[in-house]
Amino acid sequence: MSDETPIVTPLANGRFLVTQGDQRLLAHAAVSGRHTWVSIGPHTFVIDRSRPAGGGRLATHDDAVALASPMPATVTSLSVAVGDQVKAGDVLVVLEAMKMELPIKAPRDGRVKAIACRTGELVQPGIPLLELE
Repeated sequence: MSDETPIVTPLANGRFLVTQGDQRLLAHAAVSGRHTWVSIGPHTFVIDRSRPAGGGRLATHDDAVALASPMPATVTSLSVAVGDQVKAGDVLVVLEAMKMELPIKAPRDGRVKAIACRTGELVQPGIPLLELE
């Protein structure tokens, strides 16, 4: 693949489209306990969520649930950027599903560490939309 940053688009049922430059690959992910198995082409990777990368704090299960869409939805707005400080209850992302607005609110005070969605993107349930430190 090229040196460009890959774009990962959730499809459904643990499938993702990975686009980098003019290349497109289908990836599959499955969760079992604290491990996530990701297969891309002939390669399979295991992510152990009990060991945070970079020595950071692990997101709690409550964070992951709170920061994920409860159903397939479209991201209509992002209210934060990476590095922003947020307070518990702040609206971070607004989703639309079945003609309803679904605000995703901060479950606690923190700083936005990563954002895994874009305005206009279709997101799937249970996949965190962003991560707090």
